[in-house]
Order: sequence, then C-alpha cells, then structure tokens
Amino acid sequence: MELSDRHRGDKAVVTSKRIEHPALPVDPDLGRPEDARPDTRRRRLGSRLRPGILAAIAVGGALGGAARYGIEQALPTAPDAFPWATFAINASGSLALAVLLVFVLEIWPPTRYVRPFAAIGFLGAYTTFSTWMVETAELVAHDRPGLAVGYLGACLVAGLAAVSLGLVLGRAVLARRSGAGAPAGRS
Repeated sequence: MELSDRHRGDKAVVTSKRIEHPALPVDPDLGRPEDARPDTRRRRLGSRLRPGILAAIAVGGALGGAARYGIEQALPTAPDAFPWATFAINASGSLALAVLLVFVLEIWPPTRYVRPFAAIGFLGAYTTFSTWMVETAELVAHDRPGLAVGYLGACLVAGLAAVSLGLVLGRAVLARRSGAGAPAGRS
C-alpha cells in the first residue's frame, strides 16, 4: 500500500492508493473464484464466516480442547518439573497441522469445512501457546530459570522440526500419489 499526504487548509489528510497484485490463489475453504476479485475482498469476515463454518470451528475446538485436557490429566506435571504434556501436545499439533495443510491445499479437493474444523478448531484448541508461557513463568517462579529457558528453546525447536517433518511427510504422500498416476487435488 502506498500512502500520500494531501493538505486541506492546516490539516494533513492521509490517503491510500491500492496497489494491484497478481491474483492470489483462492482460499480453498471458500472455493469460489469470485472471492478473489478485489471488489469482493472488502466483504471480509461478515460474508466468509457462515454459521456452518463457525459450527465446524466450534465443534473442532471443543474436541481439540477435550483432547488436550485428557493428555494434561494423563501426564500431570509438577510446577517445578519439565512440562512434558504441553511439550508433546504442541509438537504433535505442529506435525499434524503441517501434514493437514499439505493435504488440504495440495491433495484433497476443495472443501469448505475441513480446514476450519481441523486446523482452526481442533488443532487451534489442542495446541497451546498460553499454557507454554504460563508453565515457563511457573518454572521461573520456582527458581528453575535454566529449565525455563531450556523448555522455551526445546518447544520452539521441536515445533519447527515437527512442522518440517510434517511438510516432508505430506509432500511425500503427494509425490507418491502423483507418481502412481492418482490425480492430485491441486497443483
């Protein structure tokens, strides 16, 4: 976006000019070419968040939150110990999200509900940034600053490694499907 100043009397007015970009891919959840036109981009959330999509997000979120709660209950952690449950949840969620997005964007045909349900709803509620930060603060509060720094770094490295592995696995499935002559969802 490019900004320019215009002066009206003693007041400066900032205006903007739209810079046209080449057509971006259509959101696979929407799947309608008309949603990529500049004149329809202005109707952002109101037209895109239909009740069915919101319901998919809500159901996915309820299931993802319940799954995380179950794992946290099965692997309780003392406030001054390494939080293995949250570490495992965030790493597995990062892996699952990467694989899922390769499937949604490159393998499966366009669908309106898979990404909102699974990625935004389930995995959004399953993974947890806030618990990661609270547990880090608890480690510091219990005089374990070295463990807190290690936990921060280990979660970050594990998350990035899980995403990388998920992308490799997802694309390996795509390559196998394409090599076997099976039609891929999108190129």
